[in-house]
Parts: sequence; C-alpha cells; structure tokens
Amino acid sequence: MTAPLSSQLERTARLTACGEVHMSRLNIYWWSLRSRGWDVPHFDPLDGGSNAKLLVLLERPARQGTAPRFVSRDNPSPTQRNLRRFLSEAGIERKTTVLWNLVPWLPPISSKRNLSPRRAEIEGGLVEIPRFLNCLPHLRGVLLAGRTAACAAPVVTECRPELTVFRMPHPSPILLATDPRYATTIADTLARVAQYLEIS
Repeated sequence: MTAPLSSQLERTARLTACGEVHMSRLNIYWWSLRSRGWDVPHFDPLDGGSNAKLLVLLERPARQGTAPRFVSRDNPSPTQRNLRRFLSEAGIERKTTVLWNLVPWLPPISSKRNLSPRRAEIEGGLVEIPRFLNCLPHLRGVLLAGRTAACAAPVVTECRPELTVFRMPHPSPILLATDPRYATTIADTLARVAQYLEIS
C-alpha cells in the first residue's frame, strides 16, 4: 500500500522520483509556472506523467499540508481520499492517469481554508490548458471534476478535439453529504471512463 503524503519521508521520496523520465515534460511545464512566482504543487510521479491516458482535472490545490506538496490522490485530505477510493473501485490504474487543477497555483499564504477560485483565477488557469495538454501526447480522455473544472471543456475540445471529455461532481465530502446521488453519479461516470480507456 502506498504511504500517505502526510509523511515527510514519503514526500521526500516522491520529490526524488520527480526526476524520472516520464516526468520530464511535466517538470518543464511546472518550472515555467514557478518561474512566474506561482506557488504550484508538484505532479505525483507515482501517476502516469506524460504517459497518462486520462487527465483528472480538479479545481484548485489546498494550502493545507507541508512542502513539498503534490497534486495526488495520496494527500491526507478527505476529498483526495474520496477520489482515491472512487478511482480504485472503478479499476482505473494510477499509471494511466495524471491529476492536476484548473487553477494550478495555491491560494494566498494567508488563507486558512481552501477558497473557491475567483473568475480571474479561472480565466488564468484556462489560458494554461493548451500548453499543459501538449505535455500529454498519449492522452485519450479528460475527466472534469466539479463545476470549476467543467469550465475547461470548451478549451480542451478546441485544442485537442480527439479527446473525449467526461464530467462528474467534485468528490468533496461536503458535497457528497448533501445528496447520496452524487456518489452514484461519480461511480457511474468512472465506470464509463474505465470502459473507454480499455477500448481506446
């Protein structure tokens, strides 16, 4: 079983693994964001990197936790635990996926909770989508998780029309607690995604 990213030892090991070949394109993209002064978490090297067939696009990273930070299903937050469980139950192997956020930078350092992205932040994230998708030549589909991530659909379709776009609710425990049908929708969507990845 993969160690949780609440462990400093595990975070250090992941940071070392970011130097592996399948991460090289994404690292260049990541550095380009950092060079603009944005506080951006790393991609998870245990995922597929530039070999991924499925992009799971979330909304924005949380400031919770200790550096180095990763966009990962192994983060100890309830949302990431939910995402990990749903992906596992659908049989979607992590090496076929890459996780990222529409707004890739962290909220202000003064934030005590994860703030919903402002319109200007969403628009800034949308500008980055085409260049980011160029780092993923083996991509077959994009899964947009939540209403904020769904804003990326037109941009994805315009720059990579060969990709199939899926939408599902955000796996936030707050959202799932409001109506059990959200969990059913997520599970059904991921089952369709898993089937698509098998035949594409």
